[in-house]
Amino acid sequence: MTVILTNDDGIDAPGIRALLQAVNGTGILVAPSGHYSGCGHQVTTTEPIRVEKRSDRAYAVSGTPADCSRIALKSLFPETKLVLSGINAGGNMGVDVYISGTVAAIREAAFHRVPGIAISQYKKGRIPINWDRSAHLSAKVLEVLLNRSPEVGSYWNVNLPYVEWDAPDPEMVFCKPCTQPLPTDFRIEGDEFYYCGEYGARARDRDSDVDICLSGKIAITSLSI
Repeated sequence: MTVILTNDDGIDAPGIRALLQAVNGTGILVAPSGHYSGCGHQVTTTEPIRVEKRSDRAYAVSGTPADCSRIALKSLFPETKLVLSGINAGGNMGVDVYISGTVAAIREAAFHRVPGIAISQYKKGRIPINWDRSAHLSAKVLEVLLNRSPEVGSYWNVNLPYVEWDAPDPEMVFCKPCTQPLPTDFRIEGDEFYYCGEYGARARDRDSDVDICLSGKIAITSLSI
């Protein structure tokens, strides 16, 4: 089964290497050559997209995550049966999915009737991400989700919580996405506005993905186009 791995942090990011580790090296990387975090579902239609073939299993694309899914599914590997995106360095919960390039790659796959799973690792402050632990948790999540056939047009969004290095593996919880807005605080200096919202202090619906993940559990939501 052909599995495409992509992300929005770039093909050289540690998160996509952790995702490759989670699938025992079986995926094919078709990922942006640069950093596209927060680009949403942006696509490139008015200029060429360069594809650099680094190997038979790695392609660097000078476009967005959604571009990567389009090119992989329609040109490079039309036989693809699954698209995985991540592991993102930072959460993609609730309304984040409208901003996230990580999730957009999977949404694009859903447009083409190909199943997809986006995985993000919530980052607590400046504490470094333990990518080996993220890979381990992702493998456990994939083992569960790949035994569940999503409805056509649906896709999975997974958020891994911050856990201490020696803590037990967190529980997986299937939940609804949070509907609350992100913090929109700005510091104003003259005519310049500097965003200073605190991600971890965001409002949360009870038992939503934000509530579950920030409470230390793996939040799994089913989204649809």
